[in-house]
Amino acid sequence: MKIAVCIKRVPDMDVRFKIGADNVSLDEAGLKFDINDFDAWAVEAALQLKEKDAASEVTVISLGPDVVQETIRKALSMGADRGVQLKSDKVPFDGFPVAKALAEELKGGGYELILFGKMSPDSSNGVVGPMTAEFLGLPCVTAISSLEIANGKGTAKRELEGAQEIVEFQLPAVLTVDEGLNTARYPSLKGIMAAKKKPLQVKPVQLADPQVVVRKLELPAERKAGRIVGEGAAAVPELVKLLQTEAKVL
Repeated sequence: MKIAVCIKRVPDMDVRFKIGADNVSLDEAGLKFDINDFDAWAVEAALQLKEKDAASEVTVISLGPDVVQETIRKALSMGADRGVQLKSDKVPFDGFPVAKALAEELKGGGYELILFGKMSPDSSNGVVGPMTAEFLGLPCVTAISSLEIANGKGTAKRELEGAQEIVEFQLPAVLTVDEGLNTARYPSLKGIMAAKKKPLQVKPVQLADPQVVVRKLELPAERKAGRIVGEGAAAVPELVKLLQTEAKVL
């Protein structure tokens, strides 16, 4: 089975961010980057399928400047077979041109399964996978938390608010992976060394015009320090008064 996994290089979210001089992008100075967690789970899902069928091939694809090659190499060191960089100067916020470029690359590739992470934490749009499926004319199941593939068909589970949804689909298909599907493996030293020799193809792309444009980024205002108005039931009248007059939430 031919499997493609589309991955994205994202910043570590456990840091304080600064807005760049252009006011529409992040200042990347001092930021650490890695493969998106949701995408890493998608890579792991592909590798587990490959382990069940040694004839399978896993291709990882990432769009962006040359720095994304580091992210692709990490997926290769986990066990993917080959990588493709769709080279562009930057990764747009809008998922439309990204999905368009990915669909163009995936079209005609003979992939039976195309995997994405559910979303990336830097934009939280969650639209690239479904958009790509639409461009390819393939069925799409989003935010899956379990997966079974057999005899050209698949069964996936989606977690809903207070319920679960079981979806059956025919291959080829596009899936987006949610938390809980698996735990991504760490690259081994042997895998890291092997990744250096695995093929990584670089393909320049011309992105379509975005449909959504970021005009300005602003950091949220600093929160005011809280204060204690009293203790126990005696503090309730004063608290209600402040919620009405100062916070204006009642």
